[in-house]
Amino acid sequence: MEQIEIFEIPSPCRGICEVNNRGYCKGCFRSREERFHWHALTEQQKRKVIDLCAQRQKRVMAAKKRGGDIQSQSTSQAAEQDDLFKSDT
Repeated sequence: MEQIEIFEIPSPCRGICEVNNRGYCKGCFRSREERFHWHALTEQQKRKVIDLCAQRQKRVMAAKKRGGDIQSQSTSQAAEQDDLFKSDT
């Protein structure tokens, strides 16, 4: 049975609107495409973007805690990062 959405999922925008070295917003951790297409996404896609943003934020916080930055991660780990608009090839 599918759950009925009563409330619209609000944009995770925090009004910071700066991009980090990986192309994700420093405030909400969305990609450019995720930000630009937010209003066209389905509720399910919006939930997926919110989940992806939470994962990205955890990675950034973990890198800061280790004393490095997100750029110092291995290339294989960076390649594993999900994005709603990147195709699986």
